[in-house]
Amino acid sequence: MKIKTIVFNPFRENTYLVYDDSGEAAIIDAGNLSLNENKTLLSVITSNNLTLKRSVNTHLHLDHQFGNGFVSETFHVLPEAHKADEFFIDKLPETMQMYGFPFLVKAQRLGNYLDESDSVTFGNTELRIIHVPGHSPGSLCFYHEKEGVLFSGDVLFELSIGRTDLEQGDHATLINGIRKKLFALPDYTVVYPGHGETTTIGYEKENNPYL
Repeated sequence: MKIKTIVFNPFRENTYLVYDDSGEAAIIDAGNLSLNENKTLLSVITSNNLTLKRSVNTHLHLDHQFGNGFVSETFHVLPEAHKADEFFIDKLPETMQMYGFPFLVKAQRLGNYLDESDSVTFGNTELRIIHVPGHSPGSLCFYHEKEGVLFSGDVLFELSIGRTDLEQGDHATLINGIRKKLFALPDYTVVYPGHGETTTIGYEKENNPYL
């Protein structure tokens, strides 16, 4: 499995393009917002001769869904996320105005719901889905056991956790989910978060001041 990290939009959101030797790929949290960012994403996909099969979201806060419309229109792949976060799509125009964005992007409807009974498969790759609410009600993490990799969205960061003061956030729920579900993973698991640098489960167990 190969991972390309692309930092997009003013929130410095990590968009991940994940693919394997089959040439099939999945995008995690398409955060591309501007025309230049759209071109960057297109260039990465085409220059690596990839076929985009899945577009999945760890959650649907605005900075993580900005690019869903572009991906859908360009690659004919609809986004997938947890149903509990779907209401953020309807709120996208209002939220963009609240943050002072001078233009709007298309609020793209979901093509499929994801939960822990599912997995994200493409090519020879399968990502296990872990539901860890608290940052948002539908926050998901995607785990590749063989490679020891976790895409944590905004649930867990290097020496930090996701904020819980946004709509339907809950601090106790988030802490409990991280401790019970993510800290059950091997210490060597590399965490690819929604913002910032990578870390490991073991490092966060020992050093994260919020946990």
